[in-house]
Amino acid sequence: MRTIATLQEPDSGSILLGDLDVLKDKLELRKILGYLPQEFGVYPKVSAYDMLDHIAILKGIDKQRKVVVEDLLKRVNLWDVRKKALGGFSGGMKQRFGIAQALLGDPKLIIVDEPTAGLDPGERNRFYNLLSEIGEQVIVILSTHIVEDVKELCSQMAIIDKGRVLYSGSPENALQAVEGKIWKKQVPKQEVPEFSDTHPVISTRMVAGKPMVHVFSNTSPGSGFDPVQADLEDVFFTHIKGFQTSTLLS
Repeated sequence: MRTIATLQEPDSGSILLGDLDVLKDKLELRKILGYLPQEFGVYPKVSAYDMLDHIAILKGIDKQRKVVVEDLLKRVNLWDVRKKALGGFSGGMKQRFGIAQALLGDPKLIIVDEPTAGLDPGERNRFYNLLSEIGEQVIVILSTHIVEDVKELCSQMAIIDKGRVLYSGSPENALQAVEGKIWKKQVPKQEVPEFSDTHPVISTRMVAGKPMVHVFSNTSPGSGFDPVQADLEDVFFTHIKGFQTSTLLS
C-alpha cells in the first residue's frame, strides 16, 4: 500500500492504474490519490476547519476552496464541531477528519489503512456507511485485520501472509469454499494441545471459560462435533493454517 501511494520503492514488479504507470509517473498518481494511513498527525490546537483548509492549500486547491472545505466537513458529519480543536476529537471523529482530507482534490483512488481500529460500534457503523458511499464513485483500497470490515465494505479481498497472497477473490466465493467444512467442539483446556495434534484445528477461542475449537474437515470429524456457519474469520484461519489451500483457491 505504501508503494502504491508512492511512499516507497518496490523491489520489483509494476503498478498500473488504468493507463497510468504509477512507478514512472508518481506526481500524476499523487494528484488523484487520497491517502489515510493508520496513524496520522494533526496539530492538536488547530480547529478542524482551519486544518482542513490548510491541507487544501497544500494540495493546490485555490478556486472555491471555502466551498470544498465546508462541503467535506458536512459530508463527514463534522460541521457542528468545525471550530473545535482536533486534540479534543474522539477516535471516530479523527478518522472522519482523516477521510475528509483524503477526499480533498476529488481523488480517483483512495487508500485507507486499518480505518476502524479503536472505534466503538457506533463510530464503526458510521464509518462503514461513509466508505461504502465513497466506494460507489472511486476505487478504495482497504487494509484491515477486522473481518467485519471486509464483509461490510469489500467486493474483492485478498489474504496476505508474510508477503504471499493466499487468497484473492470475492468474500462470497471465499465463504462458499468453506461452507459445510467448518466444525466446532468444546474441549477441556488440558486436552487442547493433544487434540490439535490429531485434528486440523484452525482456531481456538474461549467460550464461557472453556476452549471452543474450530476444525476444518470435508466430513464430520467425529462424535461431539457440530457444524458451523462459516464466517470470514474461519476463511482467514483456514488459509493461514494451510488446510486444503489448493481446493479453496480453485
